[in-house]
Amino acid sequence: YPPHQGPRITRLPELPATPVVGVIVANELLDNLAFDLLERSGTGWLEVRVGEREGALCEVLVPAAPTAASDADRLAPAAAAGSRVPLQHAAATWLRSARAALTAGRVAVIDYADETPALARRPWLEWVRTYRGHGRGGHPLDAPGLQDVTCEVAVDQLARVWRPEQMRSQADFLADHGIEELVERARADWHAGAAAGGLDALKARSRVNEAAALTDPDGLGAFRVIEWTT
Repeated sequence: YPPHQGPRITRLPELPATPVVGVIVANELLDNLAFDLLERSGTGWLEVRVGEREGALCEVLVPAAPTAASDADRLAPAAAAGSRVPLQHAAATWLRSARAALTAGRVAVIDYADETPALARRPWLEWVRTYRGHGRGGHPLDAPGLQDVTCEVAVDQLARVWRPEQMRSQADFLADHGIEELVERARADWHAGAAAGGLDALKARSRVNEAAALTDPDGLGAFRVIEWTT
């Protein structure tokens, strides 16, 4: 990068304290942030907490705080008894920080995403997922500390902080940004170098396979890319 200008691309554990002109990308970040879990009962909202029984973790349902219950009512007013919703305050806080840090440019969030009313209609273990050793894990209370607990991003909750300019599937996002041209170029390089072999041909073949995985509508291609511009 040019002297005295700093890196054009960098990875930071936290948002920068200085103003940013550029693009802030959160790739599978927000689904890993802490969230509250509420369950609709016949008389109101309960908060799902974690307790201990006979040496094992268990769910404990307690009346939700009035502010949390009010949020859940506003976000999912038609939720049926027994349904659950997340309240993603940490994700909203992150977006506020990103908006404050960005002087000019774009914020792009890449993640599994839905809206709170739709989440309420789905089984909660569809949108609260666990991962362990690069594969799906067990129940969220199993093996504490040994598996990641994730939650689909509720886009409508983020929109209360900052309304997105655009949202599309990862497959559509990559297509709009020229992935097909890159794949065709890589496929041509692969075929041209296949007979001779070598590292360049292997790299080209890898790019073709990676692009297929990233745009698979039943896999990574189903991620949503949510964008804000300032």
